[in-house]
This record gives sequence, C-alpha cells and structure tokens, in this order.
Amino acid sequence: QLKLVESGGGLVQPGESRRLSCVGSGFTLYYYAIGWFRQAPGKEREEVLCISNTSNSTYYIDSVKDRFTASRDNVKNVAYLHMNDLEPDDTAMYYCAASLDGSCRYEYEYWGQGTQVTVSS
Repeated sequence: QLKLVESGGGLVQPGESRRLSCVGSGFTLYYYAIGWFRQAPGKEREEVLCISNTSNSTYYIDSVKDRFTASRDNVKNVAYLHMNDLEPDDTAMYYCAASLDGSCRYEYEYWGQGTQVTVSS
C-alpha cells in the first residue's frame, strides 16, 4: 500500500522549533514534489509550502517565509518541514502530500494522515 506517514508533531512553546517528517511507504519520494499543508480548527486547509523534486521551495503563506523551510533526504526517502520561531497561529494539523509531477504545479496524489502541532505556553 502506498502512503505517506508524518511524524514530529506535539506541544511546543512559542518561539520554539519543531521538525516534521514525511516518510514514503511503499514508494520512493525521489520523483515527487512534496507539499506541506495545515488545517487549523474551524479553518480551511491551506498549503504552506512545497519542495520540488529538485529541492526548490515555493511558499504559499507569507507569515512562514522567514521561519519555515522544507528539505528532503532521498536516500532516507523522507521529506522534512523545519519550523522555527513557532507562533500560536501555527497551531494546526499538518499534512504532507506527494505529487508525481515533481514541480509543485499540479495536484497531489498521495496524502499523509497528519500530525498535530500545538503552540502554546
């Protein structure tokens, strides 16, 4: 079964950092673009950023541009979302998704189950 598995969420204090992982299970992420999404309670899901299969990142939310980065390790078959200086407004369920197109321009075929990040003092 092809799926993505996220991990790394939890409760963090404002200003702290957290790294989320997205592992491909049953397939290699090498050719895929990996998008990171989040959904806060009562809000619609929004795309945070995408990292292409050539490791170029596209940001979709201005408030995270200076704080979040994406990376990938094709040997370990994992993508990461590095979140620094977390704010309470970053509290959400975070999802990763994979797009075979690889360029971050098309829809995603595979989705993870999500990992909760809660930023609170």
